[in-house]
Amino acid sequence: MISFLRGTVAHVGLSTAVIDLNGAGMSVYATPQTLSRLHVGEEGKVFTSLIVREESMTLFGFADDDEREVFEVLLSVSGVGPRLALAVLAVHEPEAIRVAAHTGDNKTFTKVPGIGPKVAGRIVLELAGKLVPHGTAPAAATTAAEASWKPQVVAAMTSLGWSEKDASSSIDKALADEPEVSFRGNVPEILRTTLRWLGQDGARAGNRVGSRG
Repeated sequence: MISFLRGTVAHVGLSTAVIDLNGAGMSVYATPQTLSRLHVGEEGKVFTSLIVREESMTLFGFADDDEREVFEVLLSVSGVGPRLALAVLAVHEPEAIRVAAHTGDNKTFTKVPGIGPKVAGRIVLELAGKLVPHGTAPAAATTAAEASWKPQVVAAMTSLGWSEKDASSSIDKALADEPEVSFRGNVPEILRTTLRWLGQDGARAGNRVGSRG
């Protein structure tokens, strides 16, 4: 793995830079903020992440290790590729991304070109527990919180007639649109959100229970 590049900056473009490493020019994609720190003819250093595809090997460069870490965690989200992850970092500082992921702030991600509300919802849902602001509780705390409320919501839905599998799937899909609800961990609120997503309301759910008696 190539962890960083240090050498003479040979070229700086709109989205890439070339760093001369003893006569070998290494091209890296980077955010405008990172590129602005590089100056042709001077020594430059970028932390890097190598993305290997069947047809290519591409280096992405970052100003520091924190930027690289956030970039690589963003890549764990389904549907988010390296170019989109880099676009997120072009719009927001790493700490702002951590805060948005931790608090379920969809709007922060919709400010990035190419990211709509549904994709933003999926990002904050899948990043839950993976990115937290510096100085906050460990990510495991978020996972533990979900472990405490989800079985209760699933149990409530099975009592209303859904199977455990359908209940769990519906909860995940409902909270993808409203991930901030999952962070609050309020069981009645999560149940209402899921039922609303299913097109149900309390009265219809009650009728469903009655039909089983």
